[in-house]
Amino acid sequence: MTNIVITGCSTGIGLETALYLKERMIKVYPTARKEEDVQKLKELGFKNAMYLDVTNYESIANVIEKVLELEGKIDVWFNNAGYGQMGAVEDVPTEFLKEQFETNVFGLHEATRQVLKVMRKQGYGKIIQHSSVLGIVALPFRGIYNSSKYAIEGLTDTLRLELQNTEIYPVLLNTGPIESDFRKNAIKTLDKLDLENVYHKQKYLDAKAGKSKKVPFSLPASAVASKVHQIILTPKPQPRYYITKATYLLGYAKRVLSTSLLDKLLLKI
Repeated sequence: MTNIVITGCSTGIGLETALYLKERMIKVYPTARKEEDVQKLKELGFKNAMYLDVTNYESIANVIEKVLELEGKIDVWFNNAGYGQMGAVEDVPTEFLKEQFETNVFGLHEATRQVLKVMRKQGYGKIIQHSSVLGIVALPFRGIYNSSKYAIEGLTDTLRLELQNTEIYPVLLNTGPIESDFRKNAIKTLDKLDLENVYHKQKYLDAKAGKSKKVPFSLPASAVASKVHQIILTPKPQPRYYITKATYLLGYAKRVLSTSLLDKLLLKI
């Protein structure tokens, strides 16, 4: 039976993917960084749910060791854990940028490095990296999150070149707007800013009050889960998969429009 380890399964895409794959006879090892969330996963029938905080590199190693004890292999690793720090580049302290990268980039990189050792030894595997449409284009007031996703794109594109002529496949997921708690949690990160001493104070207050523009082309988290399932079943998956019309439209715009025209489009979103 094919197995998969998924990081960040407390809610949203991670949880939905775990449930979706379990129903389709994939052996799922879901992980979460809070013990209460690990317990909830066990109550949902995931007896092998485990604690994993991607900023705690020892916990990554512990999960890999445990899965190998039980399975003797790791077929697929899904680096899903992450969050989005909102705020203009000029308003977000550098320490928050570092925190964003600790989870979204450094944790992903460390998990990738550790599981690659396993996959190199067994001679095959798939590593799914959860990027975003914001790893393709930028949007204002999301520069910290944008930069983390751009970094994931660079790491994974390079890794793909370095894994040529192997049976190990790094795959990028460029998700657009997905119905989950991600946006709500991103808005909560504005509470970390010193709102009395930032240039864009009113925009943040509007966002907190729910006055932001509605996001078009949203899809349920199952759209991501089904794509992960497709990747698992595909012997040689594509290098990247677009999810939602927003990703297709903006990805196309990035390829065909000049920078100035693309900027005008993005400022309308």
